[in-house]
Amino acid sequence: MAGLRKDDPVPIEIKVHQRSRLMEVSFDDGQRFEFSFEFLRVFSPSAEVRGHGIGQEVLQLGKRDVEITRVEPVGNYAIKPVFSDGHDSGLYSWDYLYDLGQNQDDLWQTYLLRLAEAGGSRDPAEQAAVTSPAPGGCGHPH
Repeated sequence: MAGLRKDDPVPIEIKVHQRSRLMEVSFDDGQRFEFSFEFLRVFSPSAEVRGHGIGQEVLQLGKRDVEITRVEPVGNYAIKPVFSDGHDSGLYSWDYLYDLGQNQDDLWQTYLLRLAEAGGSRDPAEQAAVTSPAPGGCGHPH
């Protein structure tokens, strides 16, 4: 396996723990990170989550119970987790996973703050009522 750049750390082991809903990624430089499935879903690098530019990010709500049903390799540079909510378009490159691992605590705290400011919840049951489309609406935030 190779990183996107010659000296980028690359995973030597990726384990998916269904019971604890954690993905463990060990890199060739000795770093090891544990990501909750929820964290990976919330920080998906897909356009659906990140938008198509700065300020177009879509806050992910109600993802506490999401699971990873499978992980597909993408060449020698990324993985594509398939989530139980149907999301499967995020390609997690080795450098992106490494960056997530190094910044996990700050990213998570920022996410929780944004969620609170938006009046959102991590719990799917609470979000169902909040995100239900108005009669005649499409259900997508504007």
